[in-house]
Amino acid sequence: MIIRGVETWTECLPLTRPYVIATREVSTVDLHFVRLESSLGVSGLGCAAPTAVTSENAGDCLGAMDAAAHDILKGRDPRLLRILARQLQSECSQYPSAVAALDMALYDLLSRSMNVPVVAMLGSSMKPLPTSITIGILPLEETLKEAREYLARGFNCLKVKLGLDYDEDLERLRALRLVCPRSVHIRVDANQGYTIEQTRDLFREAHALDLELIEQPLARGEEEDMLRLSGEAQRLMAADESLHGPMDALRLTVNKPFGIWNIKLMKCAGITGALDITDLAALAGIDLMWGCMDESVISIAAALHTAYACPQTRYLDLDGSFDLSRDVARGGFALLNGSLHLLEEPGLGVTLAD
Repeated sequence: MIIRGVETWTECLPLTRPYVIATREVSTVDLHFVRLESSLGVSGLGCAAPTAVTSENAGDCLGAMDAAAHDILKGRDPRLLRILARQLQSECSQYPSAVAALDMALYDLLSRSMNVPVVAMLGSSMKPLPTSITIGILPLEETLKEAREYLARGFNCLKVKLGLDYDEDLERLRALRLVCPRSVHIRVDANQGYTIEQTRDLFREAHALDLELIEQPLARGEEEDMLRLSGEAQRLMAADESLHGPMDALRLTVNKPFGIWNIKLMKCAGITGALDITDLAALAGIDLMWGCMDESVISIAAALHTAYACPQTRYLDLDGSFDLSRDVARGGFALLNGSLHLLEEPGLGVTLAD
C-alpha cells in the first residue's frame, strides 16, 4: 500500500458571529485541507488552521503543505506513519499546522485501512467529557446573553475570554456566576493579558467564583514569574501560549509553573507531536486540556480521538467548529448534553460534505 493521490485546497470560512480576544477581533478563518489517497482506494483527510501564534503565513502554509505532501508522502507506505511524521516535523518545522494536517491525514488513512477508529488504534482510555464553549471579550449584558444561549443549547461549561481590563473582567465573572447554576463550570482565559499581581488576585477570587481553571494569565516567556504564585494557585493554571510543542513541554516539567497543559494540534504539529507531550505530562503528573483554533470538524475530531486515548485528559475546549457558518466536512463526533461523543466509524469518522 502506498500513497498515490494528493489533493490540497483552501477555504475562507465566515464565523456565525465575530468575537474579540485580548489581541484582535476574529470574523473569518482561512483553513487549508488535504486529502491523501492510497493505492487501495482509501482516503485520509486533514485540516490546517495557521495562526499568528505559530508565526505561520496562510499562503506559505498551504504551499508548504502541498510541497510536503508530494515530496515526502506521495509514493510512501502510510504504515510507516511514525517515520513519515518525524520527517514532516524535521523538514517543515516552520509550519506546524501544515504538518498537523498531513499528520492527521496519515492517521485517518491508516486507521481507515484497518477499519478501526483512530482512538482504537491509539488505545481508547476515556469516556465522553464535556467541552467548554467560548465567550469572547464582550460587554456585560452581551456576555450574559451569550451565556444564556449556550446554556439553552445544552452546554454546561463556559470559557470566558479576559485580559483587556481586569476590573471589568471581575465584574463580568461575578455577574456570570450569579446567573449560572453551580453545576455550570466556568473557565477563564486571559490570553497573556494579566500581571502577576492581577493573576494572584484572580486566584483569590477563584473559590467564590468557582472557577475551574485559569488559562495563560501571563505572557509567554514569563513562566518564571508564575513560580511566585502558591503551589495551589499554580495547579489551577493552564499553559496555552507557553506550550507549543514537545520542547516547551519538556521545559515546563521543570518546577511545574502550570498544573494543566492545553494541547493544540495546530501548535504541536499534529497527533504525533501531541502524543510526545502527553508522555511528558504522564511522567510529570500534569493534567491535560485539549484546545483548538477555529477549525473544521476534521481537525477537531483528530484532537478528540487523541484526547480520548490519553488517561491524563481532564478538560476539553474543542468548540472550534461550532461557530463556522459552513464546513467542508461532517461527522467525527456528536454533541450530546454538552459532551463530545466520538462516532463509531473508521478513521476520524469524517466525510467531505456534498
